[in-house]
Amino acid sequence: MNPFGLTFHHLGLAVRRPRDATQFLGGLGYRLGEPVFDPEQNVNLIMCTHVGSMPDVEIIYPAAGKSPVDALVAGRPEGIVYHICYVSADLPATLAALDAAGVRAVCKVPPVPAALFAGRRVSFYDIVGMGLVEIIEDAGQTAL
Repeated sequence: MNPFGLTFHHLGLAVRRPRDATQFLGGLGYRLGEPVFDPEQNVNLIMCTHVGSMPDVEIIYPAAGKSPVDALVAGRPEGIVYHICYVSADLPATLAALDAAGVRAVCKVPPVPAALFAGRRVSFYDIVGMGLVEIIEDAGQTAL
């Protein structure tokens, strides 16, 4: 395990509409999950998994009304990979380890239950020099 206690989970792809992304990923052999509405973020989500060596991809697209991906898809209507996601068994320990290593993690969205991940809490951080990182809390993972 790395010193931050993080395990890679998926890439987050924001799109205006999912059709083209699902067609492309399906053609690559991804299994497409059922669309899930997340009321906390007011977005629709589709988790795409691959049995081979390709990383999982979460397709995020706006629901009716204002959503956090509106500006992303307005500026990049063809879609954009905008976050990387990791799992942590102990979020406070992960954040402390990042801080101890001199890695600045600025909280953008504090932990909230996520519909796509069976209610496990997710949070988002701007990692200075890296970009937006989502962290899924999962006490079933190996700790630091």
